Amino acid sequence: MKRFTQQPVGWTPRVPPLDETVATPEQIAALEASPPNQRHSPYLLTLAHDPASLLHRGALFKSVMYAPRGLQRAERELSTAIVSMVNGCVYCTSVHARRYGELSHDRQAMEKLFEGGLQTPIDARRDAIIAFSVRMTEDPVGCTAADLGPLRAVGMENLEILDLIHSIAMFANANRLMLALGDPVLPTD
Repeated sequence: MKRFTQQPVGWTPRVPPLDETVATPEQIAALEASPPNQRHSPYLLTLAHDPASLLHRGALFKSVMYAPRGLQRAERELSTAIVSMVNGCVYCTSVHARRYGELSHDRQAMEKLFEGGLQTPIDARRDAIIAFSVRMTEDPVGCTAADLGPLRAVGMENLEILDLIHSIAMFANANRLMLALGDPVLPTD
């Protein structure tokens, strides 16, 4: 099997997840503020040991990934999948590549990137998003105004660029948490 996949990938925590039966009111509130489909995941239950941080993470995630303005939702998912690939986070790549495919109705684009690498051309707009996501992930300090040129050349407006930067930056943190706190469980087929 390839390293990255759109198939569901599991995750096994290294730190024991919170036992929900003994959760504090603060921990329960933090979990309830998280996206409903993730509230009982081992990952969020591990993060719930620090409810204040989890509460802020949930609010940030919702604001960055689900905002109804700026960058298209599918393009946010594309950028987070790319960041996750660069960072080697197999779990996050699987989740966000799959979500990108669902939203864009183009699962094949991610497969092309998995097979051919992140330099594989898709189309001008997605190529610009992918290249910027790689650049900012690999060398955030080295990014300059010139790096925004290709994004502007494909018609991206300031809010779209800011949304892209937010999604990339947030996943620098998310990938590191996921990678440090546990291990992916790859599909067996």
